[in-house]
Amino acid sequence: MDETSKRTKQTVAPGSGEGGPVAARSAPAEIAAFLNRAAMPAGTSNPAVRLMFALDATMSRQPTWDRARDLQAAMFDEAARAGGLEVKLVYFRGFGECRASPWVPDARALGRMMDKVTCQGGHTQIRKVLSAARDAAGAGGLKALVYVGDCVEEDVDLLCARAGELALLGVPVFLFQEGVDPDASIAFAEIARLTRGVHLRFDGRAAAELGALLRAVAAYASGGLDGLRALEARGAGGARLLLQQMET
Repeated sequence: MDETSKRTKQTVAPGSGEGGPVAARSAPAEIAAFLNRAAMPAGTSNPAVRLMFALDATMSRQPTWDRARDLQAAMFDEAARAGGLEVKLVYFRGFGECRASPWVPDARALGRMMDKVTCQGGHTQIRKVLSAARDAAGAGGLKALVYVGDCVEEDVDLLCARAGELALLGVPVFLFQEGVDPDASIAFAEIARLTRGVHLRFDGRAAAELGALLRAVAAYASGGLDGLRALEARGAGGARLLLQQMET
């Protein structure tokens, strides 16, 4: 453990639902200011449609992080185009650090926030992501969880138990796997099966697929299968692939 990790203050991640300690590293001032500006005004009622977008920001993703980050902006563009869709960004990295933005109605603003996130070494914290989605679903409005990552370093049975809770709440998980790690493939496929979601792989050579697929998920979150079919009618290959997976 390096000296920075030793000095990290322990706290509980907001919305993690885990009760375990995680590192609460002070966010850069510009990120904190962004979150304050982007948050819903106090007293605003729950929106009808919400989408949670979660990222593995550990060091193993560094080689393709910048390219994937730019492609992920396509999902935020589609969310903004659809209108009425609020997005929460969740990411984990480092020594137990797991952060979540407020629900943001301007999806493109989250893309700008992602420009400030960098990868740091650490283990996966997928169960915290699933817990945050479960809590959001219980509050109402969550239509889908999107997760982008490349590996799994947790007990798969515990992940599946949390995925089962999401399934009972009717929230599909769309998992986009970078690379071909076999353990991740097994875990992601099972989470997708349990929640009636989708597991798809991409790599650096086919990374452009990710932007199209994330755009399709945003269309599904805002308009369901009809929204996905409307996007397909506009010639979107990502929507066609997602429909094939969901309708089989």
